Amino acid sequence: MISEQDVQAYKRDGVVIVPDVLGAATLAEVRKVIAELVAGSAATLEHTDVYDLEPGHTAENPKVRRIKAPQKVHPIFDEIVRSPAVLDILTKLIGPGLRLHGSKLNMKSAHYGSPVEWHQDWAFYPHTNDDILAIGVLLDDTDLSNGPMLVTPRTHTGEVWNHHGDDGCFAGLIDPDTIRNEIERAVPCMGRAGSMSFHHVRALHGSALNTSDRSRNLLLYEVAASDAWPLMGVKDFDEFNSRLLSGDVVVTPRLTDVPVRMPLPPAKRQGSIYETQSAAKKSYFTRAA
Repeated sequence: MISEQDVQAYKRDGVVIVPDVLGAATLAEVRKVIAELVAGSAATLEHTDVYDLEPGHTAENPKVRRIKAPQKVHPIFDEIVRSPAVLDILTKLIGPGLRLHGSKLNMKSAHYGSPVEWHQDWAFYPHTNDDILAIGVLLDDTDLSNGPMLVTPRTHTGEVWNHHGDDGCFAGLIDPDTIRNEIERAVPCMGRAGSMSFHHVRALHGSALNTSDRSRNLLLYEVAASDAWPLMGVKDFDEFNSRLLSGDVVVTPRLTDVPVRMPLPPAKRQGSIYETQSAAKKSYFTRAA
């Protein structure tokens, strides 16, 4: 699924796209599950442990912008990240020991799918080393019109930008005026449904409003080397180890010289990146009415 040239491109740029990792049958099953989940969201008008809702969501017209921790919601999402094809790619990029840090399903429905402001994942969950990446599983054909994820190459070896607001609390986004040059260099992660992007935890990225008449659903997995330990701590050691994808239990974290800025004091609005970023006074992307 991935060549040595691809591995070197990832190390150089901090992002690589691998086409056609998921087959048609798996895509069809995932889309069926998502349709059922969206239909089920009609039962709530508030964010829950499963749903993060779009502004304007109603029981009559359900609008979901995120399924939280989908691997806990339906087994197919756990099966995808543990599949031989995905593990082979991960092993070549950051393996052999691998741990799932988390997952989410960001859903951009036609005409209103919410944007995600510019940020680095590393700001949300710094570890003892940065052999960590995010997988973006394209569940729809993705082009410039339906809000692809934008990643700026080679930002994964540079600074960790300030993700705090004027009040000193974590805000989950970077003041766009400080990264204008980096934004101009960003490249879209596009391709056919079933393709996957892999971007480094420190790579700068964001995504715009979906202005097309097509959906853009992106299934995201955050995967760390098993010897990368979260600096915010491990609350449940058994649960922590249950997320191992390969390799043995590690109790000796690997420490490397990486820049860290802790996401503290915590954001005043909790729940998802959308909620956290909504408190910011300044944004880059246009938002739905």
